[in-house]
Amino acid sequence: MTKSAEAPNLVWHREPSNEPLPENDDTLVLIRDMIKAGQKNELIELMRRWDPVDAMQLLTRLRLKHARKLFRWLPANPSIKVIAALKPEYRSILMEEATIEQLRDILAGLDPEDANEILNEFPEDVAEEIARRLPDVEDVSFRQTFADDSAGRIMARKFVALPETCLVSAAITQIRSEAARIRKIFTVYVVDANGKLTGTVEVGKLLLAPANDQLGKIMNKDVVAVSADMDQEEVLRIARKRDMRTVPVIDAEGKLVGRVTPKQLTWIASEEANEDMLLMSGLSAEAKADDTVTRIVRGRLPWLLAGLIGSSIAATVVGSYEDQLAEAAILAAFIPVTMSLAGNAGLQASAVAVQGLATGALWSGDIVYRLLKELAAAMINGAAAGAILACLVMTASTVVVIEDPLRLALATSMSLLCVCTLAAMVGATMPLLLDRIGIDPAMAIGVFITTSNDVLGVLIFFVMATTFYLG
Repeated sequence: MTKSAEAPNLVWHREPSNEPLPENDDTLVLIRDMIKAGQKNELIELMRRWDPVDAMQLLTRLRLKHARKLFRWLPANPSIKVIAALKPEYRSILMEEATIEQLRDILAGLDPEDANEILNEFPEDVAEEIARRLPDVEDVSFRQTFADDSAGRIMARKFVALPETCLVSAAITQIRSEAARIRKIFTVYVVDANGKLTGTVEVGKLLLAPANDQLGKIMNKDVVAVSADMDQEEVLRIARKRDMRTVPVIDAEGKLVGRVTPKQLTWIASEEANEDMLLMSGLSAEAKADDTVTRIVRGRLPWLLAGLIGSSIAATVVGSYEDQLAEAAILAAFIPVTMSLAGNAGLQASAVAVQGLATGALWSGDIVYRLLKELAAAMINGAAAGAILACLVMTASTVVVIEDPLRLALATSMSLLCVCTLAAMVGATMPLLLDRIGIDPAMAIGVFITTSNDVLGVLIFFVMATTFYLG
């Protein structure tokens, strides 16, 4: 264990994955008592050398009213770092009752894109009031005109854009002058007299080009840009497909207005992955760890009820074969096996389809080929599973009495072959159909795939049992 923040009589032990450590209990009690006693200056002095991550962990461990009070005590500089370390769900909670002026002082010390990201966590009226008072009010206000999760909302406004007639030597000088402001420059954007994007020049190519060449001569004219209104997930898909480090953003007139940086592309990928994971688990994409009971119930109950309806349909199918079960009770032992294989096969196929759609690796031109591959693989997997189950049935018949084990082995193995094949095809095609009609395909992996394959699995099992074992 490492002591990551330390001062006289005040020690904080870094908590892994926000798991509370008993070693911090005394510190929490001491800080709580100092907050109650109004010992602002003493507490701020003790926390002066704390790492922002430790301050964030402390704030999330305190009661909300104490956390808000402590945050208001923190001077603007440390508060900026604490805001950066805070998870989005905590930012809006902790700063909900802070004054507009203090928030303005804190956000004024951030880059406009970082300030904009934090403003997104506030209620709309509060965000607008703060934005009007920020030094970069035009930049922040411009971003606020775009929809959430759009390229315009997340783009960076710092970039190097030069005219086509600019010489290479002048471009290099411009890059040097902008280096401190932009920090990382990978690409120089080339624009015409109206500010419209016409090409790009990589910095490496620029350094090797003759000093007297114009940018219009050496630029790459095959430039890919995205609209400021484009959804961030589509931006990520284009960046991956074209192997782009940064993505230029243009307005409706084709003028360059910003760029999506590698940092922002990574952030989009993480956010979309978390959203897909929640949808795949049958949860709302808005679900958070600190949701109230009401929000938890509202987000989860519809999915649970959908699963209940599907299970009820499967139970109805089983009930309709009551006579067959009465004639051969041993069939009931194979129902869970069939449903499990159907669910797993469907989830595997749908997960691959969703991943292909998300990354852009699944193109419309090769859908038929991919489905044929899924069909072949599913038939091989189903045949292997059926053969193993048939062997198990025959082996068990030597130990326990099983009526006509050969026919039972044939019925169960055929059911697994058909179930695995059909479930895989449903799992592979449903995400494609949902994507075609504009629904997030990650939704297919949760309740829909499991429920549909359970029903189909049970139905196929009894058809095979009736045909090969009871027929």
